[in-house]
Amino acid sequence: MTCEAPQGTVWRSYGTDRRSTRTVRVRVSAALVAVTVLAVLLVPPLVQLDQQAVDLQAKLLPPSWAHPFGTDDLGRDLLLRCVYGLRVSLLVGVAAALAATLIGTAVGAAAGALGGWAERGLMRLVDTLSSVPHLLLGIFIVAMFRPGVWPVVVSVALTHWLSTARIVRAEVLSLRARPFIDAAVSGGASRWRVAIRHLLPGVLPQAALAAVLMVPHAMWHESALSFLGLGLPTHLASLGNLIQGARGSLLAGQWWPTLFPGLLIIVPTLAIAGLAGAWRERINPRRRSELML
Repeated sequence: MTCEAPQGTVWRSYGTDRRSTRTVRVRVSAALVAVTVLAVLLVPPLVQLDQQAVDLQAKLLPPSWAHPFGTDDLGRDLLLRCVYGLRVSLLVGVAAALAATLIGTAVGAAAGALGGWAERGLMRLVDTLSSVPHLLLGIFIVAMFRPGVWPVVVSVALTHWLSTARIVRAEVLSLRARPFIDAAVSGGASRWRVAIRHLLPGVLPQAALAAVLMVPHAMWHESALSFLGLGLPTHLASLGNLIQGARGSLLAGQWWPTLFPGLLIIVPTLAIAGLAGAWRERINPRRRSELML
């Protein structure tokens, strides 16, 4: 004779396992983000890096206690340069994500609130720009300027606001159908007052989530542009520049100048994406799993 566990017990155990897995993922992501932020904030003021320094006697040393990440092809400590490069990539990602979110929120909110021909025109503009691969468009924009941080920020910001505009517009259209919006309009509130007092606060959580999710994407694009030689000047520490300069070393068998900058691109972006995923689940909870418990 066999005994089967009640169905409710099975679903409750499944929900508990999912919550514990989510908790572990969030804690690991938060720890990685905290370590990244502390490194980029504390290391550069404490240890100054001379971007022009060269020590050919220490050229391409493998990882050791003296140089945990080894040295590059000019004898420079790779760990310190990776931290400086990570700081540049993170600052570019955050600045570009904020700028793109502001543009996308303004366009999406205007399209959803105005409606009519204004909405159709703005969304056709979004569709037109979306039809162009944003990496190619970003290369075209950044190629018009001298290599530097701000051209990369402008390039990423002008090519990554489209998804935010769509998200904000959809949220505004959803809010416009709510009863409290009809009550505000019936009470004599102007369109501007409804947008500022009711629509904009309602879309801010989604816009902030889009900004957080955009930071890893912006970091990847900054690295790609620098790898192509269109981002920061080659002598400045950047994760894309480090990987671009290590291609010859990789072909010669020295793996560390490419591996560690690549890991510093992947790990922080995955950590930020993990925190953003947890935030998204909190904003849009899955009611189905709760009902099954």
